[in-house]
Amino acid sequence: MGRDHSPEVEIRVHPQRGDQNARPVATQPRQTYQPFNRWFPWLVPTYVVINIVLFVVAMYINDCPHNSETCLGEDILGRFAFQPLQENPLLGPSASTLQLMGALEVKKVVEKRQVWRLFTCTWLHAGVFHVLANMLSLIFVGMQLERDFGFVRIGLLYIISGIGGSLLSALFVQRNISVGASGALFGLLGALLSELLTNWTIYANKLAALLTLILIIVINLAMGILPHVDNFAHIGGFLTGFFLGFVFLIRPQFGWISQRNASRGQIGTSVKSKYKTYQCVLLVLSLIILVAGFTFGLLLLLRGVDGNDRCSWCHYLSCIPTSKWRCQSQQEVYCESNQLGNQLNLTCLSNHKSMLYILPDSNNTSGLEQLCAKLCS
Repeated sequence: MGRDHSPEVEIRVHPQRGDQNARPVATQPRQTYQPFNRWFPWLVPTYVVINIVLFVVAMYINDCPHNSETCLGEDILGRFAFQPLQENPLLGPSASTLQLMGALEVKKVVEKRQVWRLFTCTWLHAGVFHVLANMLSLIFVGMQLERDFGFVRIGLLYIISGIGGSLLSALFVQRNISVGASGALFGLLGALLSELLTNWTIYANKLAALLTLILIIVINLAMGILPHVDNFAHIGGFLTGFFLGFVFLIRPQFGWISQRNASRGQIGTSVKSKYKTYQCVLLVLSLIILVAGFTFGLLLLLRGVDGNDRCSWCHYLSCIPTSKWRCQSQQEVYCESNQLGNQLNLTCLSNHKSMLYILPDSNNTSGLEQLCAKLCS
């Protein structure tokens, strides 16, 4: 929705000398307008609803009481009960359910060419805490951006940033499934930064706005070095959104807008170009970097390249081990199995836990990886 340009007519009274009856005289129309359009934000709330609905659907499909021995909140929630906390501390479904609904699993992307998982994983969440945190952030950041730039640009920015985050995550985190909208959210933060830089001249408190935004970004990225947080998705989404901001969030020069909106008879500022030269340069460079980055990254992923083999220190960008925790999310889990008939005995080689499972079909071991992951968690 655009702004209202209805003119306000100012009426003045000019009494004539010796004339008792003053005549109202209408002066030139005085327009009060904002230089840039404002839109009603409806797409971001729609994205929030879609994410929440998909989480509810995931819990319905998960049906913990039917598929697991113990569930959290089974008496109250029924089939919407959560997986045990030791399996999913975020209060959510099982990993197998998320895989079924489109979680990012690099093995399936590489071997079965299921590239669509780079997109679908951004709409799924691992638990209640996960989806609530992301949706609150989306409302806080996304609605303001949609008011300023409209649903088309912000909608595309959100989706493409999410895919960019998934792509970088898939190149460096190949032993775990990945879900969440955090890559897309960091894309919005990256776009805010590039929007501030490319539209620098229209801001009043430039330095304060820049320092505040950088502080918010640094704090959020720093949180990503904690274990069980996919910071590669954050970084990939942020970089994608940063370059997309130079493409989607570019604003015309203020002088050009004033000249276009000048009334007849008024002398506007003479500005020939709609955009400044540096804005056009940044737009072209950003497009080149984005196309090259997505193409190169996708080729590496489909060839099965592990980014950690090319960069021995990059795993520290996602998790830094300390005396308080270990970065187990970066390590592959291995189990030793012994099967006799329909009895399967698994031993986790990392924590040496053992468990005996009774299989409904002795020839069906399709869930072996999930059982091993649960035993080693």
